[in-house]
Amino acid sequence: MARQPDPPAKPFLKWAGGKSQLIDEIGRRFPFKTNDKFTYVEPFVGGGAILFWVLNKFPKIEKAVINDLNSDLVCTYQIIKSSVERLIKRLAAWEKNYHKYIDDPDGQRTCYNKMRDRFNRRSSKPLTQAALMIFLNKTGFNGLYRVNRNNGFNVPIGNYRTPLICNRKNLRATSKALQKVKILNGDFEKTVIHVGKNAFFYFDPPYKPLNSTSNFNTYAKGGFDDREQERLKDFCDLLNERGCKWALSNSDVAAADPANTFFDDLYSQYRISRVWAKRSINSNPARRGKLTELLITNDNYKKR
Repeated sequence: MARQPDPPAKPFLKWAGGKSQLIDEIGRRFPFKTNDKFTYVEPFVGGGAILFWVLNKFPKIEKAVINDLNSDLVCTYQIIKSSVERLIKRLAAWEKNYHKYIDDPDGQRTCYNKMRDRFNRRSSKPLTQAALMIFLNKTGFNGLYRVNRNNGFNVPIGNYRTPLICNRKNLRATSKALQKVKILNGDFEKTVIHVGKNAFFYFDPPYKPLNSTSNFNTYAKGGFDDREQERLKDFCDLLNERGCKWALSNSDVAAADPANTFFDDLYSQYRISRVWAKRSINSNPARRGKLTELLITNDNYKKR
C-alpha cells in the first residue's frame, strides 16, 4: 500500500486578521514562480497563513525568516519547531481533562481561568507556556489574543463544548515545515539583515483601526500607532531602494471615512489595491462582514 503524502502545514492558531482569505490576491502578486529559489521574510508573522502557503507552494525556497514582537507567539513557534512530540503529549492530556467538563460549563470556566492565570504568571518553562498559548487559543473567545497594559492575557472563555486542542497531524506537519525557517522575536526593522534582490518581504502589521470600536491590534504590549505605521513605510522605502520586492496589507480606512486618506497619501508612490476580505471580529455586529482591505506592493514604484 502506497504511503500517504504528508498533509500540508497550516496555521496552528486561530488569529484575528489571519490572511488565509487573501492568499489568492497575494498569490497573484507574488514575484516568484514555483521552482524559483528565493528568501521569504515575514516581519509580522502572526498566525502564519502566508508563511505556510509559501512553504507549501515553493519547495525550493532557499530560506524563510519570520519575526514577531509578541514573545508568547514566537515561543510557540519555537517549541513546535524543536519539541513537537513533547508539546503534543502535554496538549493531549489537557484536552482529555477539559473534555471531562462537556456537560459542566462552570467546570470548563474554572479550568479555563486557572490555565489563563497560569499563563499570565509567565513563570513556566517555554514548553508549558507554548502549550498554554495553544490551549487558550482553542478554548478562548473567538481565538482572540489580547493583552492589557500589564501584558496580561484577558480574553474570556469561548462557547466550545469539545474543542480540538491537540491537532496532532497539523502540529507535526507544522514542525516539519518550520525546520527550514529562522524564527526571530523583536522589532520588524531587525529583519533588514535579510534584505536582498532575491528576497520577498510580506508585511501584515497590526491594522490601523477603522474607528474607535475596532481596535483589536493589541497583540503585544505597546500597540502600533500612526507613528509606527510611518516608521514601517520608511522601512519599505529602504527595501525598495535596495531592490527588494515587498507587499503589505492594512485596513482600508478611507472606505470607512472617505476623508481619511492616511494610507493613500503615505504609500502614494506605490501600487495600492483594494481587495475584499471578511472580518468576523468587531464589538459592533453591524460592522462585521465583507469589506475592503489594502494590499500595497512596490512592483510599479514611482520616483518623486
